[in-house]
Amino acid sequence: MTYPPARYHGITGEVTATYRPNDTAPELVYPTNGTKVSYLSSGDSTGGLFGLYRWECGPGVTGPDPHFHRSIAESFYILSGSMRIYTGKEWIDTEPGDYVHVPIGGIHAFKNESGAPASMLLHFSPGAPREAYFEGLVRVAQMSDEERAEFYLKHDNVWLDEKH
Repeated sequence: MTYPPARYHGITGEVTATYRPNDTAPELVYPTNGTKVSYLSSGDSTGGLFGLYRWECGPGVTGPDPHFHRSIAESFYILSGSMRIYTGKEWIDTEPGDYVHVPIGGIHAFKNESGAPASMLLHFSPGAPREAYFEGLVRVAQMSDEERAEFYLKHDNVWLDEKH
């Protein structure tokens, strides 16, 4: 494996770093369960290289059922609490410092079933517009079956049947 082709061809470097203080308000708070999503680095802000989000949820059960993505890999890094993550074979109970990577096409899911708050970093590569997906989830219950299917197709979420 080699390094990818250069994307920057200057000779002095540029002052382009971004800083987000820890106390910055999250961009999204789900009204039904209070889950907070902070857009740390959107795919748009990284030139499509990756997206990085902080996911903070309360003690109630929350999280998606088994699914996969055709165009993006997803990784989870547990910051606090315990999230159950489905690896495609089994549900595992994670703890702070645990990391799970799911390649493109890999079956996965996550749930907070611990009864306590939990937080994690979600990393998507390449950087897809996941912000629109996260924000659209608020309206999924009001969508018709056709609208819901179109929404999930647009946002590369392929849901599995109950066997998983």
